[in-house]
Amino acid sequence: MNLLLKEIRHNPLLWLLVFVPAVFAGQALKPEAHTLLFALSVLAIVPLAALLSHATESVAAKTGDAVGGLLNATLGNLTELVIALTALHAGQYMLVKASIAGAIVTNTLFMLGGSFLLGGLKHHVQEFNRGSARMQAGLLFLATVALLIPSAVSGSDSTAGAAFIEELSVGLAVLLIVVYGMGMLFSLKTHRELFASAQAGEAGEAPWPVGLALATLAGVTVLVALVSEVFVESVQEAAVAFGMTPAFVGFIVVALVGAAAEMASAFSGARKNRLDLSVGIALGSASQIALFVAPVLVLLSYVIGPTPMSLQFWPGAVVMMLIATMTAALVTNSGRSAWFVGVLVLAVYLVFATTLYLMPPRVQ
Repeated sequence: MNLLLKEIRHNPLLWLLVFVPAVFAGQALKPEAHTLLFALSVLAIVPLAALLSHATESVAAKTGDAVGGLLNATLGNLTELVIALTALHAGQYMLVKASIAGAIVTNTLFMLGGSFLLGGLKHHVQEFNRGSARMQAGLLFLATVALLIPSAVSGSDSTAGAAFIEELSVGLAVLLIVVYGMGMLFSLKTHRELFASAQAGEAGEAPWPVGLALATLAGVTVLVALVSEVFVESVQEAAVAFGMTPAFVGFIVVALVGAAAEMASAFSGARKNRLDLSVGIALGSASQIALFVAPVLVLLSYVIGPTPMSLQFWPGAVVMMLIATMTAALVTNSGRSAWFVGVLVLAVYLVFATTLYLMPPRVQ
């Protein structure tokens, strides 16, 4: 506990933790102040993300970057899952699908590009395990194909009714979950030697004890989930006040806030020349959302949603996910990176963000 308090005292970013109780107080006293609650929840998630980053790095120091990246992606995606479940229960399927697609694109482009840029500005050239990146890109491509098929079939075959699309979505959801499980078995069990880090990172601060790190992970994850609920309840009203469309909110704003914890770890790892951790977090999180979170939401919609949700996305979202996957496969193929590679990847993301802000996609 003394280590945790020392970290909070010496890290000005963690002083923003005062906004965590402020969020809950604001929710209790002024639940109708949506714009204020939106701002407070964003400010509260930032220091929680920093704590989650430090704790995850401490665990990764003991388990290796492959397991550390998977752990961070899993815990970070709990935020996206809570946000999506809240919207799913409210029947806001447009927001759910936009947040899923946005999380995949944000993790694949913004987080990966930001890691390449920040790491490249400090280190001339960085190396990472291209075999691991290639596998994650392959999983992402599979998921993108599965998300493309319902939209393609619905658009080309007028006889494909809603019942067929729902049945197809359930079948694809089960298939993606099975493939994701087999991928975990392959990378963490049967062929784990193929996913070793390509380059040793810098010697930084001494990691926390594993017990403290795991306790911090558990506590911060709960707080992030609670703050995310306030964020979901306020984001739509706040979006109107800021002149943002629901599609932009789901695709960009919700995705960026939901991935804050993972971004903190990915960017920190890149600066410490641990690019394997950064790439593992970025692509691992994206593939986990595509192959696990999205299918689980489809299945849960039969339980908690007002109507079943399908995997049919609007064409623009599918195209963006496909381009993001191809971009990730292209820039990670060599296993080497420099700062300008990050600029190129971020530019693709900004093209998408600008397009969505000016011309939102058609609601299905």
